[in-house]
Amino acid sequence: MASLTRNVLLTFLCVLLGFVCFSNAQLSTNFYGTSCRNLQTIVSSAMRQAVNREPRLGASILRLFFHDCFVNGCDASILLDDTAILTGEKNANPNRNSARGFEVIDTIKTQVEAACPNAVSCADILALAAREGVALLGGPSWAVPLGRRDARSASQSAANTQIPAPTSSLSTLLSMFSAKGLNARDMTALSGGHTIGQARCTTFRTRIYNDTNIDAQFATTRRATCPSSGGDANLGPLDIQTPNRFDNDYYQNLVARRGLLHSDQELFNGGSQDALVRSYSTNAAAFTSDFAAAMVRMGNISPLTGTNGEIRRNCRAIN
Repeated sequence: MASLTRNVLLTFLCVLLGFVCFSNAQLSTNFYGTSCRNLQTIVSSAMRQAVNREPRLGASILRLFFHDCFVNGCDASILLDDTAILTGEKNANPNRNSARGFEVIDTIKTQVEAACPNAVSCADILALAAREGVALLGGPSWAVPLGRRDARSASQSAANTQIPAPTSSLSTLLSMFSAKGLNARDMTALSGGHTIGQARCTTFRTRIYNDTNIDAQFATTRRATCPSSGGDANLGPLDIQTPNRFDNDYYQNLVARRGLLHSDQELFNGGSQDALVRSYSTNAAAFTSDFAAAMVRMGNISPLTGTNGEIRRNCRAIN
């Protein structure tokens, strides 16, 4: 009787929580244990070559995964090219002229298809590649739940509205992450992904010329390569100290008012996340542990599983 009561309660909780229970029940870290035994080795090797060639690609692939998961779930919709009958997400405002690393995923997919034809989704390849990129730059590793399938559609409008902008306020960030089932701690930990990579001048110009909660010397340094007009594509490091190493310097920069994006500095600006930012700035182990756990939770956002979606042969196009 007690067992029956627990099962009824669990079913009730899953109905309340919706996709969270569904996704956790469907994904498994050994999903390809028999169908593609060498999958993780293939992804790891290809990512090592890519990051050795250009360290920034670790950050670029991580960003692709984030932008994929926040638009209708982790379903590889961001990888689809525009066609006459499909408007993809690559030209949405958060991705246009900035989303990159697609060719790396293409390379991995080609190698995986050669080893395990029609077995592994592009969505799972992207999830694994994001983990490898972080680890290769000195960050944590984690067991990636697998079993996602690929979307047969995309949504440019959702990409335009569901991905946080670099101008977002703290309340907006909290609300947008909450809408995806991620809490405030997840949001602050995942923002630490900005400890690697670069941003375009157009995303931080207003911050360095208009914001007042910014270190004056830092603003002057960034203005040297980001003029008040023009130079939109000029790059600035999200972490001015170690842009190619995954560490907790991002949080140290926030405490010093050296966040590059307005949305970065919102995490340390007299609000609810100040204490956690201070904690991460002095405790790298706490940050990396929370980041890894949050990446798993983000990867569980509304995956397509079972017979939903498809296994794309080419990540850029539906079958």
